[in-house]
Amino acid sequence: MVHRDRAGNTGRMTELGDFLRSRRAQLTPEDVGLSRYGERRRVPGLRREEIAQLAGVSVTYYTRLEQGQSRNASDAVLDALARVLRLTDEETAYLHGLTRPAAARRASRPEHVRPSIRLLLDELRNSPALVIGRRNDVLAWNRLGHALLCSHLPADAPQRCHGRPNLAREFVLEAHARDLFVDWRRKVDDVVAYLRLSSGMHPDDTKLNALIGELCVKSELFATLWARHPVRDCTNTVREFRHPLVGRLTLFEEVMRLPDAGQRIVVMTAEPGSASAENLQLLASLDLTAAAPGPQRLPADPAPGGGPGTGGSAPRGGRREPVAARPAR
Repeated sequence: MVHRDRAGNTGRMTELGDFLRSRRAQLTPEDVGLSRYGERRRVPGLRREEIAQLAGVSVTYYTRLEQGQSRNASDAVLDALARVLRLTDEETAYLHGLTRPAAARRASRPEHVRPSIRLLLDELRNSPALVIGRRNDVLAWNRLGHALLCSHLPADAPQRCHGRPNLAREFVLEAHARDLFVDWRRKVDDVVAYLRLSSGMHPDDTKLNALIGELCVKSELFATLWARHPVRDCTNTVREFRHPLVGRLTLFEEVMRLPDAGQRIVVMTAEPGSASAENLQLLASLDLTAAAPGPQRLPADPAPGGGPGTGGSAPRGGRREPVAARPAR
């Protein structure tokens, strides 16, 4: 979450300092070719003077950057810091964005999906597909996308501009997500990293900032991960699901960016002839209009240090039994 004063910049400089310190703490002298000479360090990671020396800037200047007292860092200096801190391309872009003056605050406008994109989703009858906005709101989904991820919600929910499903909220706070994703912790990691990236790209989006604040307050796990400053875009991957109606699904997740600001299409496919393909076909044949109960809010977060794929503790009352569904007509 990017906090700002009326000038729109103070909070961004605080974020810059926090980000630089988080990345500095992740490096050791050995990572950058420095020797310890048997010395004991009071804090983890590299010292400020070591970062400054490697980046070719003065210690005073780098200290001012970490303390949010310098707003005029050149691209050359930022690129040098990115090199020393071993930032990814996404993290480097995020770093540059934090040092640029914030634009004047504008009212957040509802996001819309072009009719041609809706037609495209409907044509993908055999694959779950959805359009997601910059805040992780579902802007549109096809029948299988709804059935796979959020069958407990009305199918027309994305058409309600002021009540659209938000996948960050669904996947972090709702109990069904912990059952749905085999590696739920990895999914939460991805949500946090993307929201950090999006908040840097859209610092004036008050609804996005409010969402991040809500998740930090309601989920200790989210707040812990957010404080680590992960920055990562959504990329193509493989997801494993435990669907309550059709069982295990291993799906390829393809992410495609749209020219519309911040929007992306996510399409999931199964290996032809696999058990996942059969289960996906079964899911497509079911009528889910009244199949699933409403969501349960998670009773508590798992320990932030828990191993991936454990999913933490089960919701109170144990795992819900699959709900009967009938074949679609």
